[in-house]
Amino acid sequence: MADISKRFGRRHLRGTSSAWVRHHRAGKLAHEGTGLSFWFRPLTAALSEVPVDDRELAVTIHARTADFQDLAVQSTLTYRIADPTRAAERIDFSLDPDTGTWRAAPLDQLAGLLTETAQQHAAEVLASTPLATALTEGVAAVHARVTEGLAAEPRLPATGVEVVALRIVALRPEPEVERALRTPTRERVQQEADRATYERRAVAVERERAIAENELASKVELARREEQLVDQRGTNARRAAEEEAAADAVRAEAEAARTVRLAEAEATRTRRLAEAEAEGLRTSGEARAAARAAWLRVHEGTAPATLHALSIDRAAEQLPRIERVTVTPDTVADLIGRFTGGEPRA
Repeated sequence: MADISKRFGRRHLRGTSSAWVRHHRAGKLAHEGTGLSFWFRPLTAALSEVPVDDRELAVTIHARTADFQDLAVQSTLTYRIADPTRAAERIDFSLDPDTGTWRAAPLDQLAGLLTETAQQHAAEVLASTPLATALTEGVAAVHARVTEGLAAEPRLPATGVEVVALRIVALRPEPEVERALRTPTRERVQQEADRATYERRAVAVERERAIAENELASKVELARREEQLVDQRGTNARRAAEEEAAADAVRAEAEAARTVRLAEAEATRTRRLAEAEAEGLRTSGEARAAARAAWLRVHEGTAPATLHALSIDRAAEQLPRIERVTVTPDTVADLIGRFTGGEPRA
């Protein structure tokens, strides 16, 4: 919209490049064009502003098909005001000089004109088309018919309006009819999904069977190898026992031979010791006999009393140690008498 400001009882309008403005002063044309900026008096000025940019209009068309089914056509219409002079003459685009807003609703009037024209042509083409055909092929047919109808409509050029483009977004039946139409397709898709599920399950079962067979084959092979391992372990244990028995026999033979050798050595040593001991006894016996003989030869002719004394002395050497000896006079007298050759006392 135009930007109008107040200065000292006057008004200043500043337009835009996409808005066409016309200014009449006292019934005479003062300014006309786009992007204008001028001063005016509100009491003598008549202002009009026409947008010249492209406008988007959402159009919803309700029609009935050949089989009496309601159908909604959702479309978008792009238009522009190509001749703003004619539009300003045919439609009220006048501005309030104080606020800069339209006094009426010119764009709503244009929207009603375009919507009614499009609806007329869309209803004509859909009235002779069944619902199923309209849903499958109706978009192109409606687009072509409405485009031709808008191009041939005489009121649009008369008001300076030009249709730039038309887009048919969708053709929608009533919700109940749409659900009913979707049901066969949904069921078919569901059947395809079920079939795919069954096939996937069959493939999964087949794969599981193959996996089970592989596992069973693996278990059989593992059992066979375990059996071979047990046999090999038994053979190894038997060989180890045989080797151990042979080693024990060798060790027993070696131990027996060693024992025999030790016994022989011990017997030899014992025999030698016995011989040495016998030789020693013989030698010592001979020495003692020689000593006894020499002793006897030395004491030949010795008096008996002397011999008695020597015998007592030798006997005393063999006696244990005597701590205390009690000698009576009779014993001493008897001993003296024996040494002197006298008679002992009675």
